[in-house]
Amino acid sequence: MPTQEQIRTCFILCYRNTKMYLPIYLVTVDNRTKDVVILAGEETEIVIYPNGE
Repeated sequence: MPTQEQIRTCFILCYRNTKMYLPIYLVTVDNRTKDVVILAGEETEIVIYPNGE
């Protein structure tokens, strides 16, 4: 389960990516590290750590 900071950051980053017309292909939580991973566009990979950074 993502933290509140991760949820906030995920929403902001997904909004910014779709505003630039980049499709969001995957949003998932890595069970080992508890990081949120976002795959967007052709080559954009975003990792959000549990502290929201």
